[in-house]
Amino acid sequence: MPIKRASPKAKSEHVFGQARKQLKMLRAGLYARVSTVDQQTLTMQNRAMREYAARRGWTITLQVRDVNSGAAKREARQKLLEAARRREIDVVLVWRLDRWGRSVTDLLVTLQELEHLGVGFVSLTEALDLTTPAGRAMAGLLSVFSEFEREILRERTRAGLAQARLNGRRLGRPLTAGLRAAEIRKLNRAGVSKSEIARRLQIGRTSVRRILAETSS
Repeated sequence: MPIKRASPKAKSEHVFGQARKQLKMLRAGLYARVSTVDQQTLTMQNRAMREYAARRGWTITLQVRDVNSGAAKREARQKLLEAARRREIDVVLVWRLDRWGRSVTDLLVTLQELEHLGVGFVSLTEALDLTTPAGRAMAGLLSVFSEFEREILRERTRAGLAQARLNGRRLGRPLTAGLRAAEIRKLNRAGVSKSEIARRLQIGRTSVRRILAETSS
């Protein structure tokens, strides 16, 4: 009796009796930043990120760059964050963490916002991939470093205030013009102009005129 051979079939859409899940095509937002004196690395950053996105099968929806110093406002990064808030991208890809964050605290705040929005984050150089459970666990360490950074800043502030007091410097808000009314009137009686009084006492001319007007009323 001839043996019946199974006819070839298309790949089953079910796995162990359950429907096979279709992989989602992630929409990636690419961010690059260079300083004004180091723009030659921009091409390298963009090429590496585009190649990585292609290997992951991501669709590049948005690609932006900032060319400025580290302290300057990063308008392109803000544009990318706004795209994430509008749910226009699923993952942010950067070349290196210091390209994205101004500080550890800034880095943590933005990563927490992206996590809240359900947007992943990948940094190529550090191999940090927050789209995976292991990567999200690593991100928890950033909060430790962020608190360490804040404590260092508090210590520096306290040390600076203590040193200023030792040097005899007055701390706090400057005296208001009202507390110098007697000096203003004295200089005015001596024939000093209102503009000169304001300059000498380092207060506004409007304040000088107001105090002198109250005296004459």
